[in-house]
Amino acid sequence: MSESFVLGFLQSDEICDKMENITNVMEYEAIAKEKLPKMVYDYYASGAEDQWTLQENRNAFSKILFRPRILVDVSKIDTTTAILGFKISMPIMVAPTAMQKMAHPEGELATARAASAAGTIMTLSSLGTSSVEEVDSTGPGIRFFQLYVFKDRNVVLQLVRRAEKAGFKAIALTVDTPRLGRREADIKNGFALPSNLTLKNLDGLDLGTIDRTNDSGLASYVADQVDRSLNWKDVKWLQTITKLPILLKGVLTGEDASIAVQAGAAGIIVSNHGARQLDYVPATISALEEVVKAAQGRVPVFLDGGIRRGTDVFKALALGASGVFIGRPVVFSLAADGEAGVRKVLQMLHDEFELTMALSGCRSIKEITRAHVTTPWDTPRVTPRL
Repeated sequence: MSESFVLGFLQSDEICDKMENITNVMEYEAIAKEKLPKMVYDYYASGAEDQWTLQENRNAFSKILFRPRILVDVSKIDTTTAILGFKISMPIMVAPTAMQKMAHPEGELATARAASAAGTIMTLSSLGTSSVEEVDSTGPGIRFFQLYVFKDRNVVLQLVRRAEKAGFKAIALTVDTPRLGRREADIKNGFALPSNLTLKNLDGLDLGTIDRTNDSGLASYVADQVDRSLNWKDVKWLQTITKLPILLKGVLTGEDASIAVQAGAAGIIVSNHGARQLDYVPATISALEEVVKAAQGRVPVFLDGGIRRGTDVFKALALGASGVFIGRPVVFSLAADGEAGVRKVLQMLHDEFELTMALSGCRSIKEITRAHVTTPWDTPRVTPRL
């Protein structure tokens, strides 16, 4: 392990002081930037090309405003919900983010423990630096497995079987990455997986490693290993090798949402891959309602991307999402303070969401409706006369 990589994990008194004073999720990013090697921070933080979508994933939330209802008895608020039949404490779940041991030595294991303690779902990346078996060994918890389809279908079969055996409850199939987006920060940094780490789910499968190249090592790896021919027939094939529900992650249009339902998807995750694939696609919150309308209530729709506040969670649910996934807030808090950081992020988002519910006059998830928000694309509302 390089000296700079080790130093990235050391905490100064100044950083400790900052962590004690954290009041919102976004403050963890600055601490992560201080602690992590530049190559690692840039990998987590950056988006594709001009990074317009990266900014828009956040900015679009600010264009959605609340229509709170008053004089509702909100002395008791229930944030619990059920996802694919599994009851969780809140509609806020952990998205799959790759290679978390670059952020903290305990990586995905710390994240799994934090999600379980919060009573919510963690999704493990197939490019994780901890295996499905290792995550399972952290103790009980509801977990999903994110899947890339490799050119060698036997690898896919092995990964799915191992996820099933380790007690994972669903497969989140990533459908927006036939090729890796152009992430210029990774190219400049010559991104490679630090030599002390491996992709644990792929150990022993002879799939090579993410090494330093003239380009991004990850882009080269994906080009070599991930199947560009992935199509709707493969979604059907996946259903023949597993009984686990399959969520499609990376849907942005109503057309694809309709096909996904017809193809037997158990759910849809509206995602632009953290703005790391095709730049100038809409923010996920802007694409959400179109997808929800196309799904017509036949399958749950989730939102992934841009969530930084409890208010964001409420807005997503008001526009029809059954729940949201968070990615960068997890890896930044993991980098800053390990498992305790991730626990705090999940607690802060829960508390902010609960407060937003109370101030909007909603006592349960089912009381959050489209009428609680207004968006730039709404038609003018006519106020009823009394």
